[in-house]
Amino acid sequence: MPKNQASNGSDPVTSDESTEETVSAVGKGAPTPTRKQQEAANKRPLVPGDRKEAAKAARAKSAEARERARIGMANGEEKYLPMRDRGEQKRYVRDYVDARFSIGEFMIPVMFLVIILTFIPSPEVQTYGILALWAFFLIAVVDSVILGFSLTRKLAAKYGKDKVEKVRWYAAMRALQLRAMRLPKPQVKRFQFPS
Repeated sequence: MPKNQASNGSDPVTSDESTEETVSAVGKGAPTPTRKQQEAANKRPLVPGDRKEAAKAARAKSAEARERARIGMANGEEKYLPMRDRGEQKRYVRDYVDARFSIGEFMIPVMFLVIILTFIPSPEVQTYGILALWAFFLIAVVDSVILGFSLTRKLAAKYGKDKVEKVRWYAAMRALQLRAMRLPKPQVKRFQFPS
């Protein structure tokens, strides 16, 4: 055996020491904590020391998150929008409806005017007011139907006929709201149609 060691040219004691040094240099440099130490480090009280302060902080954090979500939704940020408003096609529909002048936008003011007209004791004025409201309602419905067909055609041209979502009802409901009351808020000016 001494011949093999001599022919090898390495001392077995020296090689063991060098591997130990290499392992200790690579290691974490601290002993592994016991289970008891690890559990003690992870312990937290179930109830905070000052419950009123903790509740106040939680309410403030929750209110801040709600405010950030409200502002994000009003600005049309995708991650804050409800599922019905998400997606590139829905954004296109919103921008198109907001750029367009819709008859339905004035539905609420016209209804308010008709309600005022019903307080006038003359039956002729009341009858004309109700007929005007029904005529306005029919014009708004026709306008919404035309809007739905034109949007479907534009979306098919832009995204392909097989990838068009059903957006007619979404467009009609947005077109019937007052521009100032729409959520998400309009991101385009009048007659600034999306491309």
